[in-house]
Amino acid sequence: MVTRLGADVWWYDLRGVNAYLVDDGGTLTLVDTGNPWNGRDLILGLSDLDHSLQDIERVLMTHYDFDHVGGLGRLHGLDATVYAGAADAPLLTGQAKPPLSNHKGALQRALGVFLAESVLPVEPVSDGDEIGSFTVHHTPGHTPGHVAYVSEDRSAAFVGDLVRESGGELAPSPWVMSYDTNEVAESIRTLADRTGEFDIAAMGHGVPFRQRGSDRLAGLAASL
Repeated sequence: MVTRLGADVWWYDLRGVNAYLVDDGGTLTLVDTGNPWNGRDLILGLSDLDHSLQDIERVLMTHYDFDHVGGLGRLHGLDATVYAGAADAPLLTGQAKPPLSNHKGALQRALGVFLAESVLPVEPVSDGDEIGSFTVHHTPGHTPGHVAYVSEDRSAAFVGDLVRESGGELAPSPWVMSYDTNEVAESIRTLADRTGEFDIAAMGHGVPFRQRGSDRLAGLAASL
């Protein structure tokens, strides 16, 4: 169910999308929640690690997409604060809808009817905010409120769908799944420039890297 990536980081391979569990200095943190049908997988993974749903204290959302926020509404009994980028947070609570004027926004709007609005507190986060050991980096392009969470203490970067792994390499989020691919490229370059060295590169799709994550991100940035 779960695979250890580092001393305090575990990977949920949810068959097509990833979520992550982090012991952040004693604060159990879930990063993204997969599809609506992945709720049971998340709970079973916690059980494998001798944890329960009630042990999770925070949920970090990299962005609002069906396959990243869908599992949240199926985690019945979860009592945690949810964090999401400022532009995506209102979509989680139902206070706003994705724009129909953008091809990706129209897809989000169509799939959103199958998502439950969050009943948990949702805290908007902005570039430079700190949550435990995580620093928030605003990385728009895939969605307007997309963020990455980088923990120097855990030597890990949780980059959502800014990039994906394909054939052992990193690739940018493609046009069909992005609001703006020019912003995607700029966000990749900015994130690579602003972050120090880290080992674990934990993306939303593909196989995460356990080593030299920052080098791989820098390599991709240099190629854009």
